[in-house]
Parts: sequence; C-alpha cells; structure tokens
Amino acid sequence: MRFGDLTYQEIRNRAALDWLVVLPTGCTEQQGPHLPVDFDTWFAETICLVAAEICTAQGTHVLVLPALPFGPTPEHRNFGSGYIDLPQELHEAVVKAALNSLADQGFKRMVIWRGCGQHNLRRVVEDFNQIHHPHVRAFQPDLPYAAIMHQFAPGIAGGHADSFCTSIALHMRPESVRLDMIPTTETRLVDWGDPELDFSLYSSSGAIGDPTQATAELGAVLWRASVAAVARVFRDFARNK
Repeated sequence: MRFGDLTYQEIRNRAALDWLVVLPTGCTEQQGPHLPVDFDTWFAETICLVAAEICTAQGTHVLVLPALPFGPTPEHRNFGSGYIDLPQELHEAVVKAALNSLADQGFKRMVIWRGCGQHNLRRVVEDFNQIHHPHVRAFQPDLPYAAIMHQFAPGIAGGHADSFCTSIALHMRPESVRLDMIPTTETRLVDWGDPELDFSLYSSSGAIGDPTQATAELGAVLWRASVAAVARVFRDFARNK
C-alpha cells in the first residue's frame, strides 16, 4: 500500500483497478518540549497506512503516498526553532501538482489527509474538482480526533501537543516522548480562526491544552478509534462513485 514501494508498472495497474490514493500532508513544527517536531508528519502517514491495510483487507484498495513533511506553520515561528514554514501558495501549488500527477496517471479518487488541522486545502480541492468533474474527484475530510478525544477522555483540555498527541506517541512510539519534559497544563482559549495566529501568545511551552493526562493506555484506545475512523472515511469515499 506504499506508493513508494512499487514500480511504475505496478502503480499503473493499481490506477487501472481504480485504487483510492491518499496524500498525507504533515508538517515540521514545535510540539512542546516533550514531542519531536516530526509528530504530525509521522502520525499522518502512519495512520493512513494502517487504515489502508484495514480497507484493503476488506476489499477497498488504498494506496498511500509518502507524507509531505513541510507546510505552512507561521503560528510556530516565534518559538524560534524546529520549524520549516512553507508559504501557503507554495504548499497549495505542491498539493495541486501532486493531484494533477495522480489524475494524469489514471487515478480517479484522491484523499488529502492532513497531519495539521491548520492546513486548509479546500480551495485546491474545489478547483481540482471543478476542472476534472465528474470523472476524477479529490476530498479533504474533516479530522475526527477532537470528537474521539471527547468520547473517550471528556474534560481534558486539548489543542496542540496535548494529551491526545502525547498518548498516541506513548502508545505507538514511546521512545520519542521526553517524559520529564511534559509541561503543565495551559488552557487559554485560542482564536483558531485568527489569520495572524501566534501560538507563543497562548503558551510558553508550545503545548496548548493539558498534556499531563496522557497515558499509553489512553493512547491505545485513541489509536484504535482513530484508525477505525480514518478507514471509514477512506472506504466511504472510495465507494461513493
């Protein structure tokens, strides 16, 4: 299911068989003092691959591209390090080029799965779909993670590098978590719609929400629910001809 593992002829065959293609878009940015800056990129690609395995085993074939590791991340610049900040127009151009390349190869269904909730690519998707309608379609789903966290751990403040992300990391890649660096809770309300959003105005550590409630056990529950939700999105879109 990894696009990069295949030969060009194998990819051609999968396009002819109408496989769904997923483009994970990650980013490189601070994740508090306790998580590595590649968390969003790792999470986006890993969950897409696991969900693709489930879908493919159930008869909905899914191919996953390598995650894009960079994107717009201006809200993290004032922490001073750990980021690669692409201009929005460049990010959109890269994603547009990827979608067009896939369409040129014969793929008809593409999903953009975001690693960062701040990355909005709906304009790219809408423009792409207008050009290719009705034969080729792209889709940017809403992320299910906030609802999943509310279902299994209600009352724990979330936002960024919080107990959701930290629990997932403790479950899936515990060696990456700096346990002694998990910061205390910071729960100031964030204006997520602010076009000039600056995380440093809301958090001294970089984390927003409460990462102190994270556990590997909670991470296992959140991971299973998240994988199931992503697989459901892939399956539903692939079957919606």
